[in-house]
Amino acid sequence: MELKRVVVTGLGALTPIGNTVEEYWNGLITGKSGAAPVTYFDAEKFKTKFACEVKNFEVTDFIHRREARRMDKFSQYAMVASDEAIADAKLDMDSINKLRVGVVWGAGIGGLETFQEEVMNFANGDGTPKFNPFFIPKMIADIAPGNISIKHGFMGPNYTTVSACASSANAMIDALNYIRLGHCDVIVTGGSEAAVTIAGMGGFNAMHAMSTRNDDPETASRPFDANRDGFVLGEGAGAIILEEYEHAKARGAKIYAEVVGGGLSSDAYHMTAPHPDGIGVMAVMRNCLENAGMQPEEVDHINTHGTSTPLGDVAELKAISEVFGDHAKNININSTKSMTGHLLGAAGAIEAIASILSIEHGIVPPTINHSTVDENIDPSLNLTLNEAQKRTVKVAMSNTFGFGGHNACVLFKKLN
Repeated sequence: MELKRVVVTGLGALTPIGNTVEEYWNGLITGKSGAAPVTYFDAEKFKTKFACEVKNFEVTDFIHRREARRMDKFSQYAMVASDEAIADAKLDMDSINKLRVGVVWGAGIGGLETFQEEVMNFANGDGTPKFNPFFIPKMIADIAPGNISIKHGFMGPNYTTVSACASSANAMIDALNYIRLGHCDVIVTGGSEAAVTIAGMGGFNAMHAMSTRNDDPETASRPFDANRDGFVLGEGAGAIILEEYEHAKARGAKIYAEVVGGGLSSDAYHMTAPHPDGIGVMAVMRNCLENAGMQPEEVDHINTHGTSTPLGDVAELKAISEVFGDHAKNININSTKSMTGHLLGAAGAIEAIASILSIEHGIVPPTINHSTVDENIDPSLNLTLNEAQKRTVKVAMSNTFGFGGHNACVLFKKLN
């Protein structure tokens, strides 16, 4: 059968550097850091005392107080970002066939804050199990797409993908394939996460995964820099409306880009560490290119996973050099995590949005906070250091990897 073409017709973002797509993009191209001391709890005794929190956000500006109380923060973020994307796509809710509209969402952890609060309340009580009746519905990772579909009446496929930090990229690939195969006309996809909590910070600190640059949080996320010392935890949500091309064209929708391919692979190596030679990363990029029917030489820009960890950054760049060969030096490579921090299950979504907007505007956001060259990184690679660069971007790749060796790669193309 002939596969349907899939395009992007709506975007929504709630991030540490901007609470709308416009604010997020402006933050990216100006090199804004979202890292600052933690405000949600007293982090004085934690090894890491800072994070990339969403700022100036009041949920009741978007969701009725009664409804908001029934949602964990990760679900609230999902609702706000998806509402922006749906509005941006200008979907006619009165005429659209909602049986053919789905919601495929990503979340690596889900309602961590809700789980933490309920368990701590029980532990600090008299042993009587007085749990909130909304404890389970607020906590479960699949509730975010459930809430989105309930609000809008979308009756197509509805579920959450969970593959750690690759979750929202997995969601986009699933959504892509549902539409390609003709099962849906429109899918709301993306991801959300809200792990800046006592449990989240404490857990990642125990793994020695996060930066401890407490004297200068704004520069702590420094992908590719020789002095990087771990990732900076972020939070928020990204939402993308994927739509069958003919369906979008028939209603006169604005089209940002075409989604031409998605690839998956596994490192099959270690619970948390990447394969040092980047074998799984090579495989996922090759799988993505093959799925799109494209050659490596056609790629102009790669938004890397680039978490600012000593092992991960080197392994990913080695893989890029191997897959793209001599063309690698012609690609604008960056890591927007240098600004947003690592949004875990939402990372793939907000980085895909950055890739799409690079195609839209002909600008590649910078990798900020770079000051010291890493001798283990090929100096011929253009890592878009410290300042945004203007260039025509016809094809952009977005890489996202997760604990457990999960690798996902999505390819976007300027519509011909």
